[in-house]
Amino acid sequence: MRPSIQKLYNIFCIEAENQFFNRAVIGGLDRILESWSEEAQRDQLSEETILAVQNCLQLYPKLSIEERAQALERVWKNLQSTLGNLPSLPAFSLPVQTGAEKPTLQAKSQPKSTTLPREIATTAAANEGELDLKALQASIRVLPGIGQKYANVLAKLGLYTLEDLLYYFPRRYDDYSTLKPIHSLMYGEEVTVIGVIQTIMERQSATKRSIVEVILTDGTGNLRITIFNQPWQAQKLHIGQAYAVAGRIDQYLGRPVLINPEIEPLDKETLSSGRIVPVYRLSGNITQRWLRRMMKQVVDRYAPRLVDYMPAAIRQAAQLMELPQAVYQAHFPDSSQTLEQARYRLAFDEIFFLQLGILRHKHQWQQRPGRPFDLPQGWFDQFKAGLPFALTRAQEQAFQRIFTDLASGRPMNRLLQGDVGSGKTVIAAGVAALIAHHNAQSAIMAPTSILAEQHYRTFLKLLSWPEGCEGGSNGVKLPPSAIRLLTGATPESERREIFEQLARNQIKILIGTHALIEETVQFYDLQFIVVDEQHRFGVEQRASLRAKGGNPHVLVMTATPIPRSLALTLYGDLDLTLLDELPPGRQPITTYVVLPHERERVYRFIETQVEKGKQAFIVYPLVEESEKTQTLSAVEEFERLQREVFRNYRLGLLHGRMRAEEKEAVMLQFQQGEIQVLISTPVVEVGVDVPNATVMVVEGANRFGLAQLHQFRGRVGRGHDPAYCILIPETADEAENERLMIMAQTQNGFVLAEHDLQQRGPGDFLGTRQSGFVRLRFANFTNLHLIEQVSHYSQALFAEDPFLEKPEHRLLAERVNRFWQEATSDIS
Repeated sequence: MRPSIQKLYNIFCIEAENQFFNRAVIGGLDRILESWSEEAQRDQLSEETILAVQNCLQLYPKLSIEERAQALERVWKNLQSTLGNLPSLPAFSLPVQTGAEKPTLQAKSQPKSTTLPREIATTAAANEGELDLKALQASIRVLPGIGQKYANVLAKLGLYTLEDLLYYFPRRYDDYSTLKPIHSLMYGEEVTVIGVIQTIMERQSATKRSIVEVILTDGTGNLRITIFNQPWQAQKLHIGQAYAVAGRIDQYLGRPVLINPEIEPLDKETLSSGRIVPVYRLSGNITQRWLRRMMKQVVDRYAPRLVDYMPAAIRQAAQLMELPQAVYQAHFPDSSQTLEQARYRLAFDEIFFLQLGILRHKHQWQQRPGRPFDLPQGWFDQFKAGLPFALTRAQEQAFQRIFTDLASGRPMNRLLQGDVGSGKTVIAAGVAALIAHHNAQSAIMAPTSILAEQHYRTFLKLLSWPEGCEGGSNGVKLPPSAIRLLTGATPESERREIFEQLARNQIKILIGTHALIEETVQFYDLQFIVVDEQHRFGVEQRASLRAKGGNPHVLVMTATPIPRSLALTLYGDLDLTLLDELPPGRQPITTYVVLPHERERVYRFIETQVEKGKQAFIVYPLVEESEKTQTLSAVEEFERLQREVFRNYRLGLLHGRMRAEEKEAVMLQFQQGEIQVLISTPVVEVGVDVPNATVMVVEGANRFGLAQLHQFRGRVGRGHDPAYCILIPETADEAENERLMIMAQTQNGFVLAEHDLQQRGPGDFLGTRQSGFVRLRFANFTNLHLIEQVSHYSQALFAEDPFLEKPEHRLLAERVNRFWQEATSDIS
């Protein structure tokens, strides 16, 4: 299965297991749109297939539970019919009911009794002040008035037990004490507006899309509401009735407008109380009013009886709200201050569980035996003497830390983090050479064939002696035949030869893509693994490679700067080494943001660079044009530029749908200077080393994250000449271009990474790790203050009681274990 399809399959399975609650990806399924699309292009999926998935993911957060289930099922069936030989999704009941079966849930049917149900009364009787975990696992059907029909509807929200209800927190709140009048609304604000509907009009767009337009008034002004593809709203809404409307303020012809907002009939009782009102996710025909009343009954009765699992010493030192109060206030806050304290406590707990689990994983990994590899006297000096350049101070320090790991007798698990061009590959090569000196083997796994081929050429240059030379007696250099490349494009005859020589220990270093994890690849003695850009591989792939050796040492490399908040949480199981300086001679890269109408100036600038004997990249977001977007594409622009703009120069085309040998031929021509301008998709993000290239132009720059743009920028400036990165967004949108201007202001990858984390969430940094933490409902990976505070307490507790075996930590141990059982984490 192609990696992009495997990722979709994993996410769809998690989503189905979680009742289509949009939790399989942190922040929602639409957060992976950009990274998945790029991976799909590398996998050579058709544009039609990619667009179908994009449309599904983009609309997914706005769909009902039933519509989400149908959408995922429909997309997967289309993929099965298009690609063939794909597994079916796990069996699940689509939450679709016939009209006769739909329960009609009216507020008048709700019981007013709050008597403790008989089924759990005996459990709680032993201790009237506390509820144990067994009691909380009671079915919601023990509640008065919750029969099978109601239970079926609530099941679609993932609500089966009393505990599910207690921890089914609101997705937002309406603060009726601080409502904003329509006349003071500002563009970009997230608001809740109270008003009366003045007019309702239904029409169709030129593309036959349903459009319902509503005018809402509150006495201070009018607000236009535009609702796309929801024709039923025209019948559901009523002129003259009051509604609470929530969404982000947009603009149309200079006036405020809400597009596809959430609309709820106004609860006059709640409005008159002036309180903060919870807003829950709904399913079926249940209303906010009904669900609030049911939740109030449950929370009033059971939240005060929750037992706080957090050690009292930590609660007091961190000034945390007690758990019963935090759960209650998270549902029905008395004020914005108590709501903030409650959410802080619950976020603290989530990060605490996460860090304790990662610390435990790291501890268990360190207890495994690993083969020690000593550094022979004088070996490292010989290695450095054979390099065509001097190592930086940061590289020397990285080597020393890794040598210490290798000699420790425990398997290394280290993350080598360095900016583009900081020299990570030479460190991987040096360690692999030392492992080969001890007659053991190394595997270097890269995410793309281009990057694998780049590593292969670099390893040969650094570690092999010339053909025909019988050197290598110093124990550093290797015969070229001991370093081999294995990708999907490797011919069958060569593959058989590699397999045979690998099993006989004649190959010491095998470099490749995911082809390395195939069952036919069997090592004689695999002791060292390098995973480059590890976030592009799934946990199963890395585990498969590890399983080919006996507790091998692992070095994970990334050019994507990991923000400190993520390094303390999701990457806390890895020892971190930072390459924080570039090799001498690297030139700073001047970056410009250029508007689309200035594109001709960019072309003239490229011509001046080419006339000086230099080369340029032009990167496009898409391979081919699409009817559904105006985004420029590589194939069409390559033809236009060659025909109309750069007629006197030779252009090359590179994209993920090309065969491996085609891509390799184009890159070789570019590296040898036969191609002056390379037109490419994001496939050049990693692994392309052309010192003569001085210009990187990125079209549709607004479609990329800052961290990815920084990767593109790192493709130039690798020689001794001034280099330039030119970003061309699709529009002159002020807010979007303000984000891109950060690229022009700094060359620091960590500064850009922090901005990316704040603006786009952690998806760009996590890759496959993100889907594992579907239960993070309050914690935010951008909150470094909280994460550092939690880290202090989690490490102190772990040092005292690593496996939470003390009696006073029994309840906490149960919660941590459940957290990690519910997560399908990608820690490895």
